[in-house]
Amino acid sequence: MADLQTLLVLYGAWLVFFNVLLEQAGLPIPAYPLLVVAGALAAQDQLSWPLILAGTVAASLIADSAWYAAGQRHGARLLSTICRISLSQDSCIRQTQSRYLQVGPRLLLVAKFLPGAGALSTVMAGLTRAPYRTFVGYEIAGTLIWGGSAVLLGAVFHPVVADILQAIDQYGQMGLLFLGTLLALYIAYRLVQRWRVVKYLRTVPRLPVDELASWERAGRRPVLLDVRPRPDDPLPGAIAVDVHAPLDGLELGPYDTDIVVYCACPNEVSAAMLATKLRAAGYTNTWALLGGHDAWRAYRETPESPLASPATEQS
Repeated sequence: MADLQTLLVLYGAWLVFFNVLLEQAGLPIPAYPLLVVAGALAAQDQLSWPLILAGTVAASLIADSAWYAAGQRHGARLLSTICRISLSQDSCIRQTQSRYLQVGPRLLLVAKFLPGAGALSTVMAGLTRAPYRTFVGYEIAGTLIWGGSAVLLGAVFHPVVADILQAIDQYGQMGLLFLGTLLALYIAYRLVQRWRVVKYLRTVPRLPVDELASWERAGRRPVLLDVRPRPDDPLPGAIAVDVHAPLDGLELGPYDTDIVVYCACPNEVSAAMLATKLRAAGYTNTWALLGGHDAWRAYRETPESPLASPATEQS
């Protein structure tokens, strides 16, 4: 096997570029460790730190500009798709939207440090039509903060990094196998975490949209709780609620009140989280709306739906 350190010295800038590009494109291949190693080699004058940071910025800008453009074109649908395949899908739409709506494009300054928030934040920038010049400014600044911190960390601890590289070279393929095993274990751990959360929240009963509509026609009107961070186009009469807000502030009526919670996230995770809290507090007639807001909107736009608007029926 070729000497690993020699390989990094010869092709370090390109390796950093492609690693960052793949990570920012959405693959679970962390680039931060390689940036730390590159920083250690730069401290030993074996790599150029300006070249490392230039490659990091270029790769991030290419990938994140694509996410920005996709956010402008596909918007909320793309957010949902990303969260379905994310290792942090549980409530990731809600958390990222909440953070972005609070601080705007400034979130890009720290988004790369937040698990699962990098691509989602750039999609939100496109979805909310942030000016591209503003997006690029915060994107470059955030990438320099993120990449610069890794390079600085590597420079400060370069003796330790050198020892690790030497150990990997000494053990050859076993060293690379060890690193690959660590990465595989990390991904497996996150997948198991996600599976456990989804499995636990599956115990909350789901209410199909057509059944909710039949309740409305029969005069059975449940309390509707909207836990989306951006509650635009809500279900009629729905109450916007923070999923983490204390239950004491909610005026829900007696414990036998029918309550339906909905969100816009995969597997109704956010809605099921609040429904779990409500059922534990004694509100046993609580459901999560199956398919959430997207299912309700699709049902409403079906021509034969009793919720269809006159425009929909005529089309």
